[in-house]
Amino acid sequence: MRIGALARGMMGWLSPAMLVAFALFGTLPLWIEAVGLYRYLGIEILIWCIFALGFNLLLGYTGLPSFGHGAYFGIGAYALGLTQFHLAASLWVGLLAATLAAAVMGGGVALFISHRRGIYFALMTIAFGQMFFFIASKWTSVTGGEDGLLDIRRLPAHVGFAAFDLTGNLAMSYFTFATFAVVTVLLWRLVHSPFGKVLRAIKQNETRMAYLGYRVFAYKWASFTLSCAVAGLAGGLFAMAQHGAYVQVMNLQWSGVVVLMTLVGGGLVSFWGPVVGTVLYFVARDLLGMYTESWLLWFGLMFMLVVMFKPEGVAGIWQAAAARAGARRRARAVALQPAGGK
Repeated sequence: MRIGALARGMMGWLSPAMLVAFALFGTLPLWIEAVGLYRYLGIEILIWCIFALGFNLLLGYTGLPSFGHGAYFGIGAYALGLTQFHLAASLWVGLLAATLAAAVMGGGVALFISHRRGIYFALMTIAFGQMFFFIASKWTSVTGGEDGLLDIRRLPAHVGFAAFDLTGNLAMSYFTFATFAVVTVLLWRLVHSPFGKVLRAIKQNETRMAYLGYRVFAYKWASFTLSCAVAGLAGGLFAMAQHGAYVQVMNLQWSGVVVLMTLVGGGLVSFWGPVVGTVLYFVARDLLGMYTESWLLWFGLMFMLVVMFKPEGVAGIWQAAAARAGARRRARAVALQPAGGK
C-alpha cells in the first residue's frame, strides 16, 4: 500500500512524457555531435525550452498573449551580469538576481495591464517591452548599449562542499539540463494544482470566474509575474552561455520568436507544446540554414499553415492522431466481441 501511494504521489510530480523528455535531453550531450550538430546547440535549446515553458503559463494556460516577453528575458541576462560585476561573483546569487529582477519588473507591469484582456492586453505588453528595450539601448553606462555587457563568466556551481566548473560546454549542458528539469517539474505541478485549474478557467471565461468570486486580477497578475520570473531565469542562463548580455534579445523580433515556438509546438493544448516548438525552431534554423539563408521564411510558412489549418500545433496533431488510433482499437475490440457473450 505504501509503495502504491508513493507511486501515485510521484506521478503527481512526474509523467511518462516528462521521463521521456528527461531521458532525451539528459543524454543529449552524448549523441548530439554524432548526428552532425554541435554541443552548444543543446544548451541553447534547453534555455529556450525554459523560456517557452514559462511563457506558455501565460499564453497557453491563462490565455493572455504577450508580445514583449523578450524584455524580461533580457532583464534577467543584464541582472546576472550586473550582479556578477558589482555585487557578488556567485552563480546562485546571479541566477537569483536574474529571476527576481524579471519578476519585479514583470509584476510592476502586470499591475497596469492585468485588468485588460485580448488585443488591449497584447498591445500593452508590446508597449512596455519596447520601453524596456529603449531603456537598455540608451542607458549605456549600465547596460553597455548596443555593445552589451561583455565578459560575463560561467562561475562554478557550489553545491555543499563540492564545486562544479561550468566553463566547458559539456558541464554547462548538464547544468542547464538540471535547471530545465527543476523548472519543468515545478511548472508541471503548478499547472495541475488548483491554481492552474483556476488559470485555465479564466482562459475559458474570465467574466464567469469573476462572478464566482475569484479575484481574476490577482490570478492574472500572478501568472504574468511567474512567467516573467521564468523568463528572467532563462535570460540569466543565456548570459552565462553567451558570455554576455545583449540588448537585441529584448526587441520585438525575439519576443515574437517565443510566440512562434509556443504556437507551432501546440502550447495551447499541451504542456509539452513549447518544448516541441523550440526543438523544431532550432533544428529548422541549423538544418535549413545550411541550404538557404531564408530558412526563417520556411519556418514562417509552417507557422501560417499551422494557424490556418491546425491551430493546436504539432501537439494537437499528435493528440488527434492518438485519439483516432484509440477509437479504431476500441471499434475493433467491440467488433471482435461475440454477440450476446462476455
